[in-house]
Amino acid sequence: MVKRSKKGRDITGIVIIDKPTGLSSNHVLQRVKRLFNANKAGHTGSLDPLATGVLPVCLGEATKLSTYLLDADKQYQVRCQLGILTDSGDSDGKMIAQQAIPQYSPEQLQQVLLDFVGEQQQIPPMFSALKHQGQPLYKLARQGIEIERKSRLITIYSIELLACDAESFTLQVACSKGTYIRTLVQDIAAALGSCGHVTMLRRTDAAGYDLTQTLSLETLGELAEQQGLAGLDNQLLPAHEALPDWPHIKLDLAMSDDMRYGRAVKTDVQGQSAKVRLFDYQDHFIGLGELALDGTVSAKRLFVTGETV
Repeated sequence: MVKRSKKGRDITGIVIIDKPTGLSSNHVLQRVKRLFNANKAGHTGSLDPLATGVLPVCLGEATKLSTYLLDADKQYQVRCQLGILTDSGDSDGKMIAQQAIPQYSPEQLQQVLLDFVGEQQQIPPMFSALKHQGQPLYKLARQGIEIERKSRLITIYSIELLACDAESFTLQVACSKGTYIRTLVQDIAAALGSCGHVTMLRRTDAAGYDLTQTLSLETLGELAEQQGLAGLDNQLLPAHEALPDWPHIKLDLAMSDDMRYGRAVKTDVQGQSAKVRLFDYQDHFIGLGELALDGTVSAKRLFVTGETV
């Protein structure tokens, strides 16, 4: 039996893309993967085709961090057009309802926004990537099929009113994972006595990465043409910086070997329980672990090859 060679390079790191409107997150991911000629790539949370902004793309071993980055908090700027409801909740959808827009002041809107700050239950929209019996809900929605969805607990940390007029308003929202901004906007519009849909959505922060760190697909393409793969590699952010709030544990030689063979190790760090970043005796980042109160560390996701720090 002939063993197939891997396609692409074994390269590890994270590149932060400023996703353009009109493209799916997966389309952006595949473009980045091809540009870097990477053997593995994954993004850390889909953005709707309409949406733009921060999309961290993990390459190689860094894909093992994707789930944890997906669980991190995010921030968005969003504009809502009042008076029209669409099936998708944004301007890419079809109008399904129209309502009059009552007169309101910025002060009244501010008061309404206060009611949406904090922990709350939110029902995911049908136009979402959540699956029912293996089928993404958005595919069912396009067929006119509605499935009952369970509400989920989310947290809105803050909502800042950036602008408003008689027919629209723009917000800055900081929120937890699992928050659907389209649903939030619809609920706010309903609380104002009307309906609404998203006309602009821009993610400004995801897992601590912000717009100042982003690169466009056009910039990456130009770098590839002018400087080749070396120019692209210089744009990669190290994987070990991806979860800065996680404590780091340095292992000695024996513990490093035990960890690589899946054996838990005992450290001197006692009295706290936490998810941790693991570094071997040579200061290579080797993955993620779980620290128990008694100082025992067990592996969660280990890199095949450690990232040099």
